Formats: sequence, C-alpha cells, structure tokens
Amino acid sequence: MFHGIYAPIPTPFDSSGEIAWQKLRDNLDWWGKTSLHGIVPAGTNGEAVLLDGVEKTRLFAFVRENLPAEKKVIAGTGTESARETIRLNREAAENGADAALVITPHYFTGCMSDEALENYYLHVAESSPLPVFLYNMPRNTNLNMSAGLVARLSTHPNITGIKDSGGNIVQIGKIIEKADSDFVVFAGSAGFLLSSLLLGAAGGTLALANVMPEDCVEIYSLYHDGKMEQARNLQLNLLEINDAVTARYGVAGLKAAMDLIGHYGGPPRLPLLPASEQEKRQLQEIMQQCRLL
Repeated sequence: MFHGIYAPIPTPFDSSGEIAWQKLRDNLDWWGKTSLHGIVPAGTNGEAVLLDGVEKTRLFAFVRENLPAEKKVIAGTGTESARETIRLNREAAENGADAALVITPHYFTGCMSDEALENYYLHVAESSPLPVFLYNMPRNTNLNMSAGLVARLSTHPNITGIKDSGGNIVQIGKIIEKADSDFVVFAGSAGFLLSSLLLGAAGGTLALANVMPEDCVEIYSLYHDGKMEQARNLQLNLLEINDAVTARYGVAGLKAAMDLIGHYGGPPRLPLLPASEQEKRQLQEIMQQCRLL
C-alpha cells in the first residue's frame, strides 16, 4: 500500500510566525502535479515540535483537501506523550490521512530503553485508527531504534513501516532482513535512497523531494526499471545538494532552497533562525552546480 517517494514538507510561515495558508496551497498545487507518491506534513522539516495541536490538526486537513486523491498523506503525529500522539492519530484519521508517522519520544533520553520504546509504540498502535510508521531520527533525538526492536514491532498488525533517517545502511539492511516481509522501510534521506532500494526498501521520505521531486522519483523508477547505471549516476549527482538541504543548513536551508526555485519557503519559526546571506549564496552555488537553477 505504501511505496515510492514522499516529500516531508516544510510548514510555511509568514513574517509574524503564523502559518501562511495560501503559500502552502500554492506549494501543494505544485507538488500535486509532480510524480511524488505522497506528502508528509508535520514532520521534522515541517517544524512539528514548533506547532501546537490545533495547528497540526488543521494542517492535516488542509494538506488532504489540497492534494490529488491518489497521493497519500502520512501525518506526523508523534509527540513526547503517548496520550497526545494517540489524540493526534485520531484527528489525522478524521481529516483524511492515510497513516501516522510517529517519532521516538526522546526528552527523557536516559529512560528510553528498548523496553520503554516498545511499550510506547505498542500502546500507540493499539489505539490508532491509522497504520503507524515508526520514525527513527537519531540526529535530532539522540536515540537510535535498534534493528531488533524494529523487527519485534514489525509483527504488530497496525505498525506498517519505518522511516529511518539514521543513515546507517547496515542497520537498514538488518531491519529489512529481520522485519516481517510486508513491513515497509523508507529511506529517510535522498543521500542513501539507492542503497536502501538495493537492500529492499519500498521508497523514501526525502527532504530533497521538496525541491527536486522528479529527480528523486526518477532514482526510484530507474531502479525498478533495472537501469542501475543511470540510477547510480543520478544518485551521485544529488549527494551535495541533499547534504545542503538536510544536515548542513537544516530546515532553514530547505526553506531557502524553496525560495530560490520560485516556490515559498519563508522563514522558520523561532527559535530557528533563517539562513544567512552567506549560506544562501553557498546554497545557490550548489544548486547551480547540480543544474537545479
């Protein structure tokens, strides 16, 4: 049911920090006409931790209403609280989402053992009207879900897959090997999309897909068409720009890239700072080198 390339979209804000709904509609109109398989609102790139529950609920509804029906919506619902995550799962379901993306709770990092995480996810999955995607994001959470933990959780009928942004291709391979055969594994970055596909991943949820959707989908399509040399060359060409809009410049860099290609990125929400002028110039040079501009 879930495969292909998804864009974890940035949430556009105006200069006062309010969600710029018309700008979001314009962006969704563009993404909706691309080959993307779906959209992920309120994820890391969507600055989910800076949104309140009411904003998230409206965001889920707005994205669903402004996307073609064939494109899936995986709603970022994960919070520190199982109770709040379950509430958001229900809100997302009522507003047309197809699945929920649930990041590891991590504020009490020292207490988040495999046992605690397993209990959390099983509790959330039992109460969720939507299929649940695990979300492993060690860079931001300082927690890594082990392959063994993911494999155990994959046996639950309402835990359908994982977005793994850790970049550890060995771990991704172990998850694919050990998890249930119908468990969906998504690469969490375009930087290791092709290598993940080679190991059996179903696709990717990629920040780069916001600004280069067709190129990301093309890697997926070339792989499935057996055109490995072309897929490899395209993957290598995207490494530098992918790094720029993820680890190097973060959400602010992704938003600056959206502005540079003629769509709306806008400022991030405090406490995040916008990209500096120097960072924008460096980003522009990288984008020109890969012929995005």
